[in-house]
Amino acid sequence: MKAISEIEYRRATSRIEELLKSVNDNTPTNDPSLIELVDMSDIVEKYENLNYAIGTPSLKEVIELRMFELKLKQKDLAEILETSTSRVSEYLNGKRDITIEIARALHKKLNIDSDIILQR
Repeated sequence: MKAISEIEYRRATSRIEELLKSVNDNTPTNDPSLIELVDMSDIVEKYENLNYAIGTPSLKEVIELRMFELKLKQKDLAEILETSTSRVSEYLNGKRDITIEIARALHKKLNIDSDIILQR
């Protein structure tokens, strides 16, 4: 696969803006403008995946996000996980590895993806 330069990326994004003025949900799939729009979008996607990739969030980040979403304090999280607040603090600060029981609770009770829990 050929690398995409920043110049090609900028041209593609500019062309996408132009094409979006004439392409809509009712545009036939064989329309040359729609085909070009798809091609330009592919160029942009490849460039951004290579240069602006978004990595997997850390377990700490996901736990903190869930705590924020659910308006939980560490004390509340400790109750949900059936552990102490000091233990939760140790998990969040990386001072202690999570146990299999805590991993299960994070997955089941906070709906955290197991891939994030098991990442190293």
